[in-house]
Amino acid sequence: MKRATLGDLQESLADKAGFKQLDDYITFCSAYLTLVELERPTRIVSPSPSNEHYVFYQYGKADRNKITRPLNTRLFFESGEELSAASDRFIDFLGDLKKHKQAAASGHSRKRYLESNEINRVVYTLQQSVGCVGDSFEIENQSRKRVGQLFESLVKLIIKEIGIACEPRVISILIPGYPGREMSYELDLVFSRNKAIIASETRHIHSAEVVGSVKTTSKDRIDKVFLDKFLLTKLLGRDIPVIAIFLHDVQRAKRGESIFGINSTFKTNHFLGYTVALSKLDGVYYVDPRPDMRTNERLREQIRDFQSFLVRDLWTLARE
Repeated sequence: MKRATLGDLQESLADKAGFKQLDDYITFCSAYLTLVELERPTRIVSPSPSNEHYVFYQYGKADRNKITRPLNTRLFFESGEELSAASDRFIDFLGDLKKHKQAAASGHSRKRYLESNEINRVVYTLQQSVGCVGDSFEIENQSRKRVGQLFESLVKLIIKEIGIACEPRVISILIPGYPGREMSYELDLVFSRNKAIIASETRHIHSAEVVGSVKTTSKDRIDKVFLDKFLLTKLLGRDIPVIAIFLHDVQRAKRGESIFGINSTFKTNHFLGYTVALSKLDGVYYVDPRPDMRTNERLREQIRDFQSFLVRDLWTLARE
């Protein structure tokens, strides 16, 4: 896909048969970064105070001057060469995780690797290249659902790459007190270290399995994740581990005369309210956490970055 046009990338994004393995995401992302380096779309820095590290690309007239979503330059690789080297290290580390599990994080060289935050950077860049191409479509709704589906798929492929069984699932739950009545529940991901017990046709959830909700943003979705935890636990009669994985919680906003401001879409009070009124989730992870998720003590107790999930928490959650 070298020197692909934006039209070529749009076709690849829309192809339902594409993106079946991690290499497909890396190839697509590399092609997008090559296009950016060669065609040089207008690069716009956000004027929002404390958010100057977010940028936008604006495509040319031939592409209707479409504007991408905000990109965090502390995470996003703008160089194809940098991405290539980083993705090689990422794949190598996933191989180590598959072989050594959480012990792969020990050792001086691996500690330095984890301190570099490169896992989050690679995942962020792979997904945001998909999002940026999606933003170039003439009608935004043409690609919005597909971009979200591809983030779910990306997370699934990463988890499977380290030897953890992981698939989406639709389950049917009998409603207590209403004989013959059942409700269908669609789950983004169900994962387990015991490959023998996980299967897409499984009616319920095994005690060693964990339910994962995977979304690009928590905006208008965080309540459903808490509700899933509450309802699944209530209707199945036991605690069901439920985690949430989000890409980020930022969006473009108007600031004075500029349309390139940054707004957070994370609803802190809603999150804390659901935690009290319903029950805590078993883990909440962001590839690009908002600053207050690190500084607010209540949020910091419950929210970590995606790298922490992959390297540490996943192995505790997915019992054998």
